[in-house]
Amino acid sequence: MGYEVEFYIKENGDIPIMDFLLSLQPKLRAKAYSEIELLKKHGPVLREPYVKSLKGKENKGIYELRIKFSSDISRIFYFSFQDSTYVLLNGFIKKTNKTPDRELERARKYKADYESRCRDE
Repeated sequence: MGYEVEFYIKENGDIPIMDFLLSLQPKLRAKAYSEIELLKKHGPVLREPYVKSLKGKENKGIYELRIKFSSDISRIFYFSFQDSTYVLLNGFIKKTNKTPDRELERARKYKADYESRCRDE
């Protein structure tokens, strides 16, 4: 069974995950796209080292797609919407062991915005 993957779009039309993907070096970008394809193909059965759920009740429902190419490590935050769609929120290059709070806050904000706008439709 295949799953849908969509990119979160801000109200102003910006697509944070697309901006992130386009900022990556070509080989890391290719690796990111192949990991996104794995998510599309395997959905909820995809586990570590590819995906990991974020800890903490404030991050409930948010996962990270873990991309590693050579010494470069990046993460893409996403969540599951209506059991068959994965919404990619934002991404960042991982430089430290701890995920930056501003990236987590951005993912929470984008998820809340997406869910509130989808309820209105």
